[in-house]
Amino acid sequence: MHPPADRLAGILIPAFSPRREGDLGIGDTTALRQWIDWAAKHHVGFIQLLPIHENGSEESPYSGISSAALDPIYLSCDPAEIPGLREIDLIHAREKLKGALESPLVNYPAVRAVKRDLLELAWSKFEDAGQTLEAEFRKFCHDECEWLDDYCLFRFLMDLHGPQLTWDQWPASCQTPDKARDFVRKLLEKDEAGVKSRLEFFAFVQWLCFRQWLAVRAHAEKHGVKLMGDVPIGISWHSCDVFFARDEFRLDWCGGSPPEGMSQDDSFFQQWGQNWGIPLYRWDHMQSNGFLWWRKRIARLTMIFQIFRLDHILGFYRIYAFPWRPERNHEFIGLDHHHAAAINDGRLPRWFLRPDDTFENKAANREDGDLRLRAILKAAGDAEVIAEDLGWVPDYVRPHLADLGIAGFRIPHWDCNEYGHPTPGNSFPENTFATYSTHDHQPINGIWRSCLRAIRHQQEEPSEQGFWNANGAHNTLRLLAEFAGIPLMEQGSWPAYTEGIHLRLVKALLASNSRYAVFMITEVFNLDDQFNHPGTTGGDNWRFRLPWTLAEIEGNPHLFATGQKLASLISVTRRAAKTT
Repeated sequence: MHPPADRLAGILIPAFSPRREGDLGIGDTTALRQWIDWAAKHHVGFIQLLPIHENGSEESPYSGISSAALDPIYLSCDPAEIPGLREIDLIHAREKLKGALESPLVNYPAVRAVKRDLLELAWSKFEDAGQTLEAEFRKFCHDECEWLDDYCLFRFLMDLHGPQLTWDQWPASCQTPDKARDFVRKLLEKDEAGVKSRLEFFAFVQWLCFRQWLAVRAHAEKHGVKLMGDVPIGISWHSCDVFFARDEFRLDWCGGSPPEGMSQDDSFFQQWGQNWGIPLYRWDHMQSNGFLWWRKRIARLTMIFQIFRLDHILGFYRIYAFPWRPERNHEFIGLDHHHAAAINDGRLPRWFLRPDDTFENKAANREDGDLRLRAILKAAGDAEVIAEDLGWVPDYVRPHLADLGIAGFRIPHWDCNEYGHPTPGNSFPENTFATYSTHDHQPINGIWRSCLRAIRHQQEEPSEQGFWNANGAHNTLRLLAEFAGIPLMEQGSWPAYTEGIHLRLVKALLASNSRYAVFMITEVFNLDDQFNHPGTTGGDNWRFRLPWTLAEIEGNPHLFATGQKLASLISVTRRAAKTT
């Protein structure tokens, strides 16, 4: 257990969201360095990111095709960052992107295609980069060969067979790790299609990714700002990890979450829950080898991040699992359990390994979580660990996390006492992570406004469902008002979301006893956009871009003042980071 850390304020800003002059339609490492500078000036102690591992053609940062490889979509392609590129190359790239540069949403296919072309161009010129860079690249390949060689082979096969085919659909000659290695070895012997250069290209891209992200960390450390990463509970079924290390995973079950009893637009979600499609871990096998896969995963993560969040910490104790892949979800909509079991070999979604339905099962699940989390803490070293402990949390989880010294979440309007009042901020446990929202929820300003809309809608068009929605909205506003010391209003007369309300809510969270207090970037600048809508795909999920560059924020009196007020509140609540 680490000694108590300083009380810090943070901002959550997904790597895809920053905007800067000269970017290529998505946030990149240069834009993030600019936000580190902003954080240092405004007493912000850490920047929280979503996962940055490579996602292939997926948009969700929680669909990684590798637990080690970083996503090249976040690379800064400026000539000073990538050897071989010229300014004219970027001008041509921006011409190809056209409207995607100014769009409020990331156009992933267009951005990936343009950045891939630039990286291919840079690789074609790398032989002229000089001995120093060549030696640095070769050292990276040597030092990271344990995961890099298999990753490059996997990416080569992905390109060879096309993005429409996942590894379980590849030809028989590539269906297993041994067959795949033999297949590529034979191509290398003949050097067909420049296979050696193709394999090295993917290593070159990863070298650039690690080079830039390590530079981001060094920049953050220089300015006294910490980087906070994110470890998804799962890895994509179609990932390099699953392909090469199948003994570590159960491929016949997919992790997810149970139905929550709330109204959902998605009929499968409402009836069955969320099927994330991630394979389950074979925890018994992992335990027998000392959780080697996890220890390596965490060790690589801490190369870049000083703090990290463990996604869905409940999954380390037990996880809700589906005995079918998400592609089959539609088959089960509207079926009762009897008919669903009948078309699925008698198997139904269930808690894995066991539910929390008895004292003995709870004790066994806690013991399992203890073994797994202690291995992760050991691998984390000096890094600070945060647990995403939200949802229906078993009664043993939070006391256990406290015993381990892992910080859990505190969301004020969800954290109530037995009398229905919010827990005062000065009563939050010190080792906690206070926030109003996560990337799966509306920002606090959006919550307030949506509550007012629900109340107004019920007043204008009364209905039974509207009554319950309005009742919940009143309760949420009451809890937020109590927590922040906002004068309580009579039913139906809640005020609009004003700057005064905003500042009270910000100050209340910063003044709490929690070690960490974090705001989403949308909350800082009063934007109602939501990063992700759980249970849905496509749309604007994972695509939000800030409407301004930092230069525009600094040049706009109102936006500039917003940052100054945040800095003042951080200072007055004694959360100012110790900058260098």
